[in-house]
Amino acid sequence: MSEPIKNRYEFVILFDVENSNPNGDPDAGNMPRIDPETGLGIVTDVCLKRKIRNYVETVKEDAAGYRIYVKDSVPLNQNDDAGFLQIGIENAALMETKALKAAVKKIREQQPDADKIVRDWMCRNFYDIRTFGAVMTTMVKGALNCGQVRGPVQLGFARSVEVVSPQSLTISRITQTSQKDIDEKGSHTLGDKYIIPYGLYRCEGYISANLARKTTGFSEEDLALLWEAILNLFEHDRSAARGKMAVRELIVFKHDSELGCAPAWKLFEAVTVARKDPTDPAPARSYRDYVVHVDEAALPAGITCQRMG
Repeated sequence: MSEPIKNRYEFVILFDVENSNPNGDPDAGNMPRIDPETGLGIVTDVCLKRKIRNYVETVKEDAAGYRIYVKDSVPLNQNDDAGFLQIGIENAALMETKALKAAVKKIREQQPDADKIVRDWMCRNFYDIRTFGAVMTTMVKGALNCGQVRGPVQLGFARSVEVVSPQSLTISRITQTSQKDIDEKGSHTLGDKYIIPYGLYRCEGYISANLARKTTGFSEEDLALLWEAILNLFEHDRSAARGKMAVRELIVFKHDSELGCAPAWKLFEAVTVARKDPTDPAPARSYRDYVVHVDEAALPAGITCQRMG
């Protein structure tokens, strides 16, 4: 692995949704998430991080240093076990809490830096721990101080630029699950499908060079892969519910130091999104209905801006 990044970053992701459900709410029948007070659409940070993980897993295919810790159908403690092996503890996930703590205590007497050995190994081998951090439950159970790692990259919730109008569409299926169902109910069944006709969403993110240096080792190569993953967030994530979603622009603010030159809000406020024709009462149905402006002249000293996409 190369050296950790040396510069702090903030970034803005603009992505749009057309006739799709960007992030269904399981507590609301999988309806697209909205803020009930404002009517703005919401996509959670967890949803976006999942897509970044999926992209990295797709392009790296578990290459050394780019494994994914939080992945579908793989127990977290299975990956934790690999970390415990670095200090000579086998099958940690199967051990009772009391026995695991005793084993960790004994190891610490021989290796005072056992916590750091395990943490550094997990960070080196798992891209998403190095990037987003993780709560490694088996290590928490074993009283290892590395059980909770705070990652340098954090995302906020994405919100739509304007009010969205989720629609419930009735769909039909021309057959049933079994012959018995056909005999009793007929062959056709009805269901619901939620979509948002159009919405432009904005997500804001943060990258701490300080945490990268002190904790996870998040590097320039990792950063380049993160930008690549964000720009291709939905390109390998097509489904019946998410047919047309696209990242339209990634706006990156780079500080010329580790701790930064300005508060994040000043940089985010430099990015404005407005309707191209503010007098048009019709709802937006295309990215071309908007104008994105970055007031680079107002950026504080020590900040550079790069627009990708």
